[in-house]
Amino acid sequence: MKKIFVSIFVMLFAFTSCKKDVLDKVPLDIISDAAVWNDPVLIDAYLNQVYSEMYIFTNDGDTKSGYQEGMWFSMFNANELSDEAKANWVDDSYRYKFGNLRVEGGLFEWWPYNTIRKLNEFIQRVPESPIDDALKARRVAEARFLRAFAYFGMVKRYGGVPLITVVQNLTDPEDVLYPKRDKEEDVYNFIIAEIDAITNDLPQTITGNDLGRPSSYAAMALQCRAALYAGSIAKYGTVKINGVVGIDASKADGFYQKAYDVAQTIISSGAFSLYNADADKSTNYRNLFLVKNNSEVIFAKRHNNLDPRTGGAGWGYDFFQSPAPQAWGAGNQDAPYLEMVEEYEYTDGTSGKFNRDDLQQGLHTTEELFGNKDPRFKATIYTQNTPWKGRELQFYKGIIDESGNIINGGSYNGVLSQGGAYFAQVGSNTGFGVLKYLDETSNADFNWGTSSQDYIVFRYGEVLLNYAEAAFELNKSADALNAVNQIRDRAGIKILTAITREQIRHERKVELAFEGHRYWDLRRWRQAVTELSKQNSGLQYILDFTTKKFKLLVINQVDGTVALPAFYEQNYYLPITIVRTANNPNLVENPGY
Repeated sequence: MKKIFVSIFVMLFAFTSCKKDVLDKVPLDIISDAAVWNDPVLIDAYLNQVYSEMYIFTNDGDTKSGYQEGMWFSMFNANELSDEAKANWVDDSYRYKFGNLRVEGGLFEWWPYNTIRKLNEFIQRVPESPIDDALKARRVAEARFLRAFAYFGMVKRYGGVPLITVVQNLTDPEDVLYPKRDKEEDVYNFIIAEIDAITNDLPQTITGNDLGRPSSYAAMALQCRAALYAGSIAKYGTVKINGVVGIDASKADGFYQKAYDVAQTIISSGAFSLYNADADKSTNYRNLFLVKNNSEVIFAKRHNNLDPRTGGAGWGYDFFQSPAPQAWGAGNQDAPYLEMVEEYEYTDGTSGKFNRDDLQQGLHTTEELFGNKDPRFKATIYTQNTPWKGRELQFYKGIIDESGNIINGGSYNGVLSQGGAYFAQVGSNTGFGVLKYLDETSNADFNWGTSSQDYIVFRYGEVLLNYAEAAFELNKSADALNAVNQIRDRAGIKILTAITREQIRHERKVELAFEGHRYWDLRRWRQAVTELSKQNSGLQYILDFTTKKFKLLVINQVDGTVALPAFYEQNYYLPITIVRTANNPNLVENPGY
């Protein structure tokens, strides 16, 4: 089979080798039903089309509509809705970040029942086809994995949703055509049970032309994550609407135990390891996200460097995330907060928090500020003096002349008063950008949709952190400590001698930064009302012409002062939306909308 390259076109070009001419000449929608389910090539084409609809594989990107296509902007929403970063120049996420999540919905949606219907039909029809039994079992298992992933994307957004596992027909009774929402616990149990049922039908290793398909370990990684989420909801959430949202607290340990056991199975298999190919710790961590199919990757969404608008499988990450200025004079889409920067400890294990008063006194070099920080900082975040394509980034705004005056316009003695990386298009910069996943060797920052880096959906580092969290909640502190210390040792910072819940959560925030976890973590821990209703800050550099050091200003309320970040209790679940409840009167709306 061919490598899966998910494109924005719902086309049958997802693979690049076997019998492509058949699919090019005969559109699937005019091939007879019998032909599809009796031909292994067309069966694969059908499933490949569904793969292309799984937008949420890329950092929970949720949309595919014109300018706001999922591969362009929605992949940044998970970062910007969290306390990791603000949106610099495409700020759709601000609608929700400032408490404007209403019953109309509209952002971060995932209601893929059309996709689920296709998967249900595939799961129903393929067992009756005359293709090879082993291939048949594997493809059905893949479809069930996709369906479980689709339901996981819904349950973590909405709580309980209708569990539809058969093909609906217009002649079905009304209660089938207009189903009620199942309980949140039942949806999580369905996901877990599905993975138990399909694991043995998926291969343990994926190589060559099958890269992009799930292995048995990818399925287990989904199961591990889902069980951990369910345990958190049970422990920290509240049951409402008779269990449509929330899970009874007595079920927490059972879900944590499942997450622990599944993580232990992955760990004990020896199939994966933390990426450790480079001696330099920052280089090593950065390459984790650039080296395809490395030892840590369990499942990834595949990309190449070809524009998807012309049939390729590239994506727009570098175009929007690279340092400004680049295409359209934009870039620096995610702007990490100073508070996120402070989460990175120093290598000796001391806190990374600055004394804000001392920070704004005197002059500083960036080496003094960040030189001894956790090596993951330099691999994850760019700022003033970060090396980039043969130069150092210039984030400063303003020059102190030889008389001590600050010049904010033009230049001084041939030096511009504003560095080229300072993003003047926005009202306020944080002084930082996201380096993780950026590829300096490519030209994708000037070409819309040609980033070729694979997006890692599941990796071994997350499994270790899932294991640590589940272990701690089950009073297995030694196991939790060991797992966290493996992460810290690979990072190049001092290991811990004891472990707390907050240290585990801190390690998740740093290790998994800008990978789409933090927002969901705060929701499932029920900490979002506190953590996502805070003002955050940034850092402004002012270049001292004489010493080439920097005066620093902390920018408080960097998101603005007109509206304040706000996450309300009802926001732990997205609204089902007024359109969906109108279309199906049996769908009860979530509390508070």
